[in-house]
Amino acid sequence: MYSTTDFKRGLKIELDGTPYEIVEFQHFKPGKGGAMVRTKLRNILNGRVVDNTFRSGEKVGRPDLEQRDMQYLYQEGTDLVFMDMVTYEQLHLKADFCGGKERYLKEAQQVSVLLYNGEPIDIEIPLSLILAVIETEEVAKGDTVNNITKPAKLETGIVIQVPAFVKVGDKVKVNTENDEYLGRE
Repeated sequence: MYSTTDFKRGLKIELDGTPYEIVEFQHFKPGKGGAMVRTKLRNILNGRVVDNTFRSGEKVGRPDLEQRDMQYLYQEGTDLVFMDMVTYEQLHLKADFCGGKERYLKEAQQVSVLLYNGEPIDIEIPLSLILAVIETEEVAKGDTVNNITKPAKLETGIVIQVPAFVKVGDKVKVNTENDEYLGRE
């Protein structure tokens, strides 16, 4: 069990048999009564964000979550296939559970898979990845003075905006949370 004094961003709690992740929290004391904690919680199973207020000192459950290091193998229809690095057991996860993170997966990439009550529910990828540019437009000479960007297709199939000087074959660093170009490697 967790108490409201344990709350922090990213903490995973369980309410009414559903796992949530704390996105935001704020302690406050109204004019009358005891202190309270106002939170924004993300449902780990479906991604919805809900607001909830707890009384100070209130207890919440600890979800049965487990993280395992796995290797992404391939996509089979709408399923993503992973292999447990310890037991070599293969695991199928629906791509729509990943919330867009599957767009950054490359074959043989190591990821952390989140299991709830033994069932896979989410994957954890790094905040930034280095990916190769496989397709982009050439920019006219002299058109690099302005701060212009152009679309570039990366090796995983995702398209992001990159500066004009980036060309096919370059490796770029990408923020996986907002598909933003971070630099060239």
